[in-house]
Amino acid sequence: MLATAVNAQDVRRVYQEYCASCHGAKLDGGLGGNLVDDTWKFGADDASIARVIREGVVDNGMPGFGAVLNDAQVRSLVVYIREMGTQAAMQQRDFNRPTPAMVARSEVHAFELEVITDQLEVPWSIAFLPDGRMLVTEREGRLRVIDNDRLVSAPVKGTPEVWARGQGGLLAVAVHPDYAENGWVYLAYSDPGPGGSAMTAIVRGRIRDEKWVDEEDVFRIPTGLYKRGGVHFGCRLVFHDGYLFFTHGERGAQDDALDLARPNGKVHRLHDDGRVPADNPFADRDDAFRSIWSYGNRNPQGLAWRPGTDELWETEHGPRGGDELNLIRAGRNYGWPVITYGMNYNGTPITGETAKEGMEQPVLHWTPSIAVGDMAFYDGDKFPKWKGNLFVTALAAQEVRRLVLDGDRVTHQEILFKGIGRVRSIAVGPDGFIYLGLEQPGRIVRLVPAE
Repeated sequence: MLATAVNAQDVRRVYQEYCASCHGAKLDGGLGGNLVDDTWKFGADDASIARVIREGVVDNGMPGFGAVLNDAQVRSLVVYIREMGTQAAMQQRDFNRPTPAMVARSEVHAFELEVITDQLEVPWSIAFLPDGRMLVTEREGRLRVIDNDRLVSAPVKGTPEVWARGQGGLLAVAVHPDYAENGWVYLAYSDPGPGGSAMTAIVRGRIRDEKWVDEEDVFRIPTGLYKRGGVHFGCRLVFHDGYLFFTHGERGAQDDALDLARPNGKVHRLHDDGRVPADNPFADRDDAFRSIWSYGNRNPQGLAWRPGTDELWETEHGPRGGDELNLIRAGRNYGWPVITYGMNYNGTPITGETAKEGMEQPVLHWTPSIAVGDMAFYDGDKFPKWKGNLFVTALAAQEVRRLVLDGDRVTHQEILFKGIGRVRSIAVGPDGFIYLGLEQPGRIVRLVPAE
């Protein structure tokens, strides 16, 4: 069978046809070795596994398949082997599954989970007002205020109409750093366009007498560039040094991510009122969206500045495999879809290339995917041994992970807890506690120290 004939096959079929007779239908070994016990004779990294698949190991009776499988299919087999290996390893481990009033123990801190409210649907984003009240968006289009007594307001009246289908809806909320003086609140949402299309838009306004007032556009593109389909809107909002940074997913149009004439698949930078800064990397180009800060980003789900630095970090939801943690630098190309560590959701290949000159490598990639979501650096004082750590959330894997950084490297990961719902959003409150938005059911919880 020629490589072109198997190129569109699900990786499971490719594995069964070429690999299962030796390594077992469940990858647990037979004539050949076990592929899910994390024991590798010829190198444990992806490149070594791919080399063995292509070239074989003649002395061990392992044939090479480079003549019938192309690089993209070999890459898909590596992803599949990683998926099955991780699944086997996870079945052998116990994880924290905290419930209220239960003490959970991490590697360096014990904590409890407190429920703030369980009366929400898909709490997409959390932001805090200076007086400690919390703003929460629900993807269906509702903005709510939760007061210091945990009372949840009725939806704020007059917020923008949203395209609440698929992954679209009311997305991020952010509070201006000078909110005490100007009262600005920012909303990112899926803006409905003609013919069932939608695209991410950003507005700012004020909340007065439980109403949304004084609305102004911050980011809105011509409707001719709007896309149909319900995926990959982004969007997260962060402020730094007077600028607004935000993410925009590629809307399922993967080639748009590398097209500077289109806004999707990018990280952007604006002044807080929507003006384009003159020193943006593409501000002087007529053929580019001048707000672009980085490009080649698939579906950025998290964005955060590392405290005490000028480092902008991003979590990016990959395909099947290839979720990424990136250090975002001005003007850089992050490669999607030319390079990726993942494959299509249906198990067919995207590309065999994971690196290319002129394209940035992720600081870390999760292959298999965890469906990485939001992120936050911990800079509070309630958990002193977590200070400076990066926390990332996961949707499909239903996890919160704690990442220890050394410069621009991740030196350690801990799964803090798992299996209590899709973790959509995360924020460190002004009280130093960690707040999380979970789905199924929709609720806001916080982590507090335990003795």
